[in-house]
Amino acid sequence: MMKQIFINAFIIAMTEGEKPFKGALGVENKIISYVGPVPTDEILHTYDQVIDMDGKAILPGFVNTHGHAAMSLLRGYADDLPLKTWLEEKMWPLEAKFTSEQVRAGTALSVLEMIQSGTTCFLDMYDHMDQVAEVVIESGIRGSLCRGAIGFGSEELRQSKLKEATEFAKTWHQAADGRITTMLSPHSPYTCSPNFIRQFIEKAVELNLPVHTHMSETAAEVQQNVDEYGVRPVEHLRNLGFFDIPSLVAHAVHLTEEEIDILAEYDVKVAHNPGSNLKLGSGIAPIPQMLKKGIRPGLATDGAASNNNLDMLEEIQLAALLHKGVHQDPEAVPADVALRMGTIFGAEALFLEKEIGTLEVGKKADFITFDLSGPHMYPQHDIVSHIVYSASRADIQDVYVDGKAIMLGRKCLTLDEEKIRFEAVKAFEAIAP
Repeated sequence: MMKQIFINAFIIAMTEGEKPFKGALGVENKIISYVGPVPTDEILHTYDQVIDMDGKAILPGFVNTHGHAAMSLLRGYADDLPLKTWLEEKMWPLEAKFTSEQVRAGTALSVLEMIQSGTTCFLDMYDHMDQVAEVVIESGIRGSLCRGAIGFGSEELRQSKLKEATEFAKTWHQAADGRITTMLSPHSPYTCSPNFIRQFIEKAVELNLPVHTHMSETAAEVQQNVDEYGVRPVEHLRNLGFFDIPSLVAHAVHLTEEEIDILAEYDVKVAHNPGSNLKLGSGIAPIPQMLKKGIRPGLATDGAASNNNLDMLEEIQLAALLHKGVHQDPEAVPADVALRMGTIFGAEALFLEKEIGTLEVGKKADFITFDLSGPHMYPQHDIVSHIVYSASRADIQDVYVDGKAIMLGRKCLTLDEEKIRFEAVKAFEAIAP
């Protein structure tokens, strides 16, 4: 593997207490080998490639902690509806027609969009997950993948889904030179019986893997849990043992103070989906309260059918702005915390913080670059502030995963954009009502 060094960039390492500085990032054999001041010419000559990044910032790639990539095929198909209506009347009937063709086409469309907006690692919970894994391999992105399972239908169908989810997790964990990791994922407490959830937990313990589910996304869902089981979703999942193993919950919008304490006590990871939760009218998660209790929420876009884009920078900006307005507190989620939510907190949520999320020697070389030359990025008093409050995804220039460039100068190097757009339209037309 080539020994490279990127010099004269603003380095935003996202490590505790580290301020952005003008310096260099060295990469060797997929790993970050140097972070610091620009070395002397004598040392630079030991590198195979020296890349001048003057006028750019380098920071860790964004980590999208919850989504359904194939649902990009349904982007704009059904908008401005409550979650229950949107799912049961619009999404699920069409998704029932999805074959591996739709999943592959929708996933490729999403991965292309994610790469172009600076995401280097994403979680996907869906069906036909072999197709998703293949797209991860081809694109060069990093993926935390799980075969999501809705528990409706016959016992035979449920057991078939459990077996499929387990086999997928076993087969693909640490595939693609470690770029693919897996979790086990019952869809939610309102679509899965207690026994079905317990079976997923048992398999996760057996395979030493984390578990992931949707939880407390809407007030109606919380009430349904109370009506059916006598307790709210947090207590319900705790009683089932879900939090006894590494666990990640998506949304966590409707929580009491006591429930936040429970999540903190069990070190439950949270995927905050501000854009999707706003668009579906689900509510606003109590992120400042979580932060005060030591929870470090990651950020996520959810699927493109409920967002309707996969732009993690937009989620970072929403996280920084939304909670300030709701709480009438300009310090609720500072810019640097919002950026951590999109990077290192996201890595923690996917249990990958030892590998990605910060620019540190020994970690995987997953990083992105921002063009700082636009007028909206001047004067350069505070680069982190500009990225969070001023930048757009159009400012993201380069994307590297495992030290390999998968986008340079905004051109994706691993995927054929024209072909992906064509195949996405064709795949939707095959199932259109």
